[in-house]
Formats: sequence, structure tokens, C-alpha cells
Amino acid sequence: MQSIIQPLEPQQRELWGKQTIKLRHNLASLDLFSDDSLAKLIETAAPKSLAMHTEGGQDPSNWPVVARGDAPGARVLDAARHGKLWINLVGISEWDSRFAELADQIFAEFANQVPGLDVVKRKLGVLISSPKATVHYHVDIPGQAIWQLRGRKRFMIFPASEPFLNPVELEAAVRSASYGVASFQPWYDDYAEAHDLEPGDALHWPLNGPHRIENSDELSVSLTSEHWTADIRRTYAMNYGNGLLRRYGWTPRSRAVGGPAFWAKVGLTAAYRRSGLQNKLGYQRIPTFVVDPDGPNGVRPLA
Repeated sequence: MQSIIQPLEPQQRELWGKQTIKLRHNLASLDLFSDDSLAKLIETAAPKSLAMHTEGGQDPSNWPVVARGDAPGARVLDAARHGKLWINLVGISEWDSRFAELADQIFAEFANQVPGLDVVKRKLGVLISSPKATVHYHVDIPGQAIWQLRGRKRFMIFPASEPFLNPVELEAAVRSASYGVASFQPWYDDYAEAHDLEPGDALHWPLNGPHRIENSDELSVSLTSEHWTADIRRTYAMNYGNGLLRRYGWTPRSRAVGGPAFWAKVGLTAAYRRSGLQNKLGYQRIPTFVVDPDGPNGVRPLA
């Protein structure tokens, strides 16, 4: 198979994970992302692997969840093409062998180009979104990249520090207590990096960098990749532990990723996750709409 990632510039290799890197790729022509292939993936995805949302107005915490119902995959694509839908095929590399092989190749190529990059866990997803759809200001937890395949979008990235990212909101997202939504002020845009992505473009940005997205006037299809390194896992454990301390009435004093206090947080995080409380108390996707290509925004309310 030909290379997926076009060679990085020397400075891009040095800046990986520290600054936003825009690169070029050769994925857009693959049949994996044709309408027929996407329709079949939508139909075969388990409910937990098919996250669909519609726009919920100006409230950034309101991302109404949409169920597929009995709509065939082609009809879901019709709804996305003419409505207001975000469709996320979650962790597709974990349940489709073709995408597992693709993930292997992508991260093998990154390992060959980025000095010292040691990825311990990774997966891919596929995003399908409507013309003019927007994603409100939010934050992702692992290392992230987006690979544009069809359509165009504007991707705005913000510093991963206060005031653009509140530690309390980051901790809630890490613990899955929220869907990653972060507080936004219009003046933040003055400090954003704006990147216009076309098919063949990819973007990797610093860990936990808040971002928001605006689609152009055509259906957008993107591949997403997430990865974990030892350093990312340590940051995750620190934020998770701080979030637990805060939840139970103790204001954390440190964001260090080493030392006795850090390792105590690691133990606390592991115990909490083993207890099952994250699944019980975390964010739950509960559908309030179902796909309807003939309805407003391509959906209709569930009875």
C-alpha cells in the first residue's frame, strides 16, 4: 500500500504535540469512504458505536442525541446531506478489520517520522456531518488528529490553558461527567488558530486544545484518530484524580504528573474506575430524536 502521510517537514517533526501541525494525506480516494461503504458501516455499527447528534441551538451543552431507528444507512446519509446531523462511527478500528489495518499503517508511519513517539493505544473513528453544521466549543481527552476526506470545514483551535480551558471543565470531561463541552466567550476567537481543511488535509493539535468547527455548504466526511502515550496517560490520571478530589469536596493543589500526590491520584483513579461508578455516574447518551430524512434537520422527536 502506498504511504498515507506525505513526508513531514523537519520542523513539524520537532513541533509534534507542542504546536498545531497541518499535513497532507492520501486517504480521500479510498473506497472505504464511498457512500455505499459509509451506509453499510452505519447499518452494521452497534448502538454504542454509532453516536448521532443534531444541533441544539445556542446552548453549547445541548447536543440532542439521535437514534437511527429502522432507517437504512443510505437514508441516514440523506438525512445528513439535507439536515443538521453529526454522525460519529466510534472506535471503528476496534470492530472493522479494514480500519484496524489502516490504524496500524497510520501510526507506523508516524512512528517512523516523529522522533521518540511511542503510542501505547490508538483507534480511529469516522465523522459524517451536514452542510453548514457546527460543533460547539469543546475539548477532547487523548491525542487527536482529523483527516479531511470529503467536503471542507474551518477548524478553530484555542490554547489549552486558562481562560480558554477551565481545569474544572477539563476534569469533568476526563471523568466522562460531560460530553467535553467547555465555556466559550466570543472574544476567544481573536486568539484562535483558524485552519481551512480540504480533502487531503490533516491536522494534529496540542493535547486538550479546545476547538470548534464550522462546515462549508457540502456534506463533510472526516477520519479521526486518537492516541495515547505514557505522558498522555499520566496527564489523564492527574486530571481524573483532581476531578474526583473536587467532586468529593477537596480542592486539588497540584497538577504535577509525578511525586507521591500524583501516584495517590493514580490509585484513586484506578479504584474509582474499577468500582463501576464512572459508568453509573458518567455522561449517558439518551436519544430524544430519531432519524427522519423528511423531518426538520433530518430528524423528528421521539414519542
